[in-house]
Amino acid sequence: MSRTFQVDLRGIVDLLSHHLYASPRVYVRELLQNAVDAITAAGVPGRVSLVTGDGVLRVTDDGIGLTEAQVHELLATIGRSSKRDELGFARHEFLGQFGIGLLSCFLVADEIRVHTRRAGAEPVLWTGYSDGRYEVGPGDDREPGTTVTLLPRHGCEHLLSRTTVRELAGLYGSLLPVHVEVDDDPVTTGTLPWQGGDLTAYAQEVFGFRPLDVVPLDVPVAGLTGAAFVLPTAVNPATRGGHRVYLKRMLLAESVEGLLPEWAFFARCVVDSTELRPTASREALYDDGLLAETREAIADQLRGWMVRLATTDPRRLGEFLAIHHLGVKALALHDDEMLRLVEQWVPIETNVGHMTLAEFREQHGMLRYAAGHDEFRQIASIAAAQDLGVINGGIVYNADIVERLATVDSTARAERIEPADVAARFSAVDTETELQLRPFLAAAQRRLDRLGCEVVVRGFDPATVPALYLVSRAAAFNEQLTTGRDAADDLWGGVLDALSRATTAERPQLVLNHRNALVRRVTTIGDPELAGLAVESLYGQALMLGQHPIRPADAALLTSSFLGLLDRAVPGEGR
Repeated sequence: MSRTFQVDLRGIVDLLSHHLYASPRVYVRELLQNAVDAITAAGVPGRVSLVTGDGVLRVTDDGIGLTEAQVHELLATIGRSSKRDELGFARHEFLGQFGIGLLSCFLVADEIRVHTRRAGAEPVLWTGYSDGRYEVGPGDDREPGTTVTLLPRHGCEHLLSRTTVRELAGLYGSLLPVHVEVDDDPVTTGTLPWQGGDLTAYAQEVFGFRPLDVVPLDVPVAGLTGAAFVLPTAVNPATRGGHRVYLKRMLLAESVEGLLPEWAFFARCVVDSTELRPTASREALYDDGLLAETREAIADQLRGWMVRLATTDPRRLGEFLAIHHLGVKALALHDDEMLRLVEQWVPIETNVGHMTLAEFREQHGMLRYAAGHDEFRQIASIAAAQDLGVINGGIVYNADIVERLATVDSTARAERIEPADVAARFSAVDTETELQLRPFLAAAQRRLDRLGCEVVVRGFDPATVPALYLVSRAAAFNEQLTTGRDAADDLWGGVLDALSRATTAERPQLVLNHRNALVRRVTTIGDPELAGLAVESLYGQALMLGQHPIRPADAALLTSSFLGLLDRAVPGEGR
């Protein structure tokens, strides 16, 4: 046996009016929407009048009005969209498509009265209450049209005041194509801001900033026009910027997301669309194929703007890229045109100064890059002394852009460089010197074995650098594995231990520079303890020079070597 659901109408009203909408302020938008739809249905120019006073709000339109049958169907039925279609109130040109907007008024009112009359029909009075009841009876004689009267609920009187109603009517309805007034004070402007006027001043008023530039937007498939305002300062790429969106010239919301692609975080938009669909609450855009197509079309127009600037206004493009290079770099990972723009215009960090990729290729040919910021710090100055240009690939997107450029451009070559690659360019000492250094190297190795470091002697420029601490990818992995194994429980410690045995044992290197006068003197120290303290000090200095993390064992060694050398240097009793 089939049964019918028992529905608590009061609960439904509470659910829709208190949980569908984010703020009670939207009630003015829904009243304006219904009034404009009634005027549109009448097919003649009309006006909407909002009148405050006596603690109530009256909204009057000279639209088509309703018959008693339509009042029952449209004002007292929830979810019957098909019936709205039959009655002619779900046409494309109407703002409302859901038939639940009047419920938003219960956010601020305990009682709603609708006086309405359709031409050729008797006037009707519909009265709805927040507990779910409604009454229908004969209305006072009046011209065709509708008047909605709200009687405030306790605590919401301020939302029906003249100041608030004037503010909200101007916010939601200022661009509507019909005349709207609050207490005889017009709030509609009749024109779209981007179809003439000072857009810089408009952005300052709406968004609170003077835009770096303004990009016109036009997407015919969505019936969309508007403008994108380029932010004059950098913003966090993870911050989702909201956009002011109008649908059929009624404000949908001030912070709509999803209109632009994620990489275009540098722009804020104001648009009006006749085709995009709102969600049921009319506070966001429905994410469908048309919105995706619109988003891509706007992305194309922003790309085109940047390309045009490269030709027509390079100074402004440079100013834009200095602020918003992250967004352009993100786009360059997928767009060849933007990749070329980044190559030619965006300065990146290298070990020989900031320059564009095009300039780097011209000077050094090969696009050598260090994949991580730590690796770049280790080798930057030493590679520069070897006349080896290196790009800092540790900065977000840099490494990916270099690799993609080498894939897209057959004349570009990219190579990832590691500290070991730079060390391979160092000069080995001659055979006689190597034999002389063996006792010193053996003693030095014993001092640093407990730190997992290998000691070698090479010759490299600049000679002012006494030592380098170099960590290859394999050595860094082994070090992390050892640290994790020591901190893990027995089960995971065994797994990591087995993995450690399966990997090639490669250790970080302390490279002593034989071209450095101090290092040469250290290698000839006859006192083994003093030589050991000197090696430990060089190890600590190399760690700090390369900005490597200092482990507890490293910190203890730095302290003991410093105090040991200080003890040797200061004469006195107790030695």
